[in-house]
Amino acid sequence: MLNLFRMAGDLSHLVSILILIHSIQKKKSAKGISLKTQVLYVIVFVTRYLDLFTTFISVYNTLMKIFFIASSIYAVYLLKKYSSEIKENADIFPVQYLLLGAAVCALLFHYSFSPIELLWSYSLWLESVAILPQLFLLESKGEAELLTIHYIFALGLYRALYIPNWFYRYFTEGRLDKLPL
Repeated sequence: MLNLFRMAGDLSHLVSILILIHSIQKKKSAKGISLKTQVLYVIVFVTRYLDLFTTFISVYNTLMKIFFIASSIYAVYLLKKYSSEIKENADIFPVQYLLLGAAVCALLFHYSFSPIELLWSYSLWLESVAILPQLFLLESKGEAELLTIHYIFALGLYRALYIPNWFYRYFTEGRLDKLPL
């Protein structure tokens, strides 16, 4: 069954990553972008999509998984490449608390106690807070470039669209998912 909320959410997420990569490449600068947030997204997608090697759902699903893993790694590469002008002390959010908190939540809230399920749950919890270093960086700078704002808006829209997706799945599939979207 076609779920337009999920498709729109995925499209918004895809657009957010394309905006980010385009912005970095066009400006040849990593100014205003949190490397820590992007590294967290690499961890999110790698831990979430380990089933890429064991479970085939659809071509769409497989291509999206590959895109999200590859594009997040590429974004980190670009940020490292153009980070020479960035003050290292600007991106100072303590991500170890996010990593630890997501691990604790994954151990407490999961579908089964298997490695793949625990890592999948971990990725959901980590994704829910992965944007915090980016927001902290913007707050500490007191300014943001337009493309950075567009990136954050598209990323927020992706998360917001998964809320009606959650309701849609409940009413059409009778499935109440208690883990984060």
